Amino acid sequence: MHIKHTITTLIFATIFCYFGNAQEGKISINQDQRINKLLDLKKEMNSNETDSRRYKIQVYSGNRGGAQNAQNNFSETFGQWRPVMHYETPNFKVWAGNFSTRLEADRALQRIKRKFPAAFIFKPKKR
Repeated sequence: MHIKHTITTLIFATIFCYFGNAQEGKISINQDQRINKLLDLKKEMNSNETDSRRYKIQVYSGNRGGAQNAQNNFSETFGQWRPVMHYETPNFKVWAGNFSTRLEADRALQRIKRKFPAAFIFKPKKR
């Protein structure tokens, strides 16, 4: 009786495994075609982030720990501009903003200098 029960269990287990793993499915993604246009626009904007025609504000230049602290403090205080850390031998630098006009950058600098007095405006060099 024990052998008969074991054989029956093995047969059902084999059948279950065969049909359980034989699943097939199709996935269809329905998305608005404008999403692709937005993604292309975002890629273009990101590629222009270090464009030499744009203005940035340097918030910090120094050692890595100081740059990380400045980046965190800047993020907490000024959420509208994303700070980015760059390394230019021998210093780590924290840059913020991506301003298309000098006037925009000047307005932002007035606010930023209250917290970061050494901040200044510059245009990144072409890489």
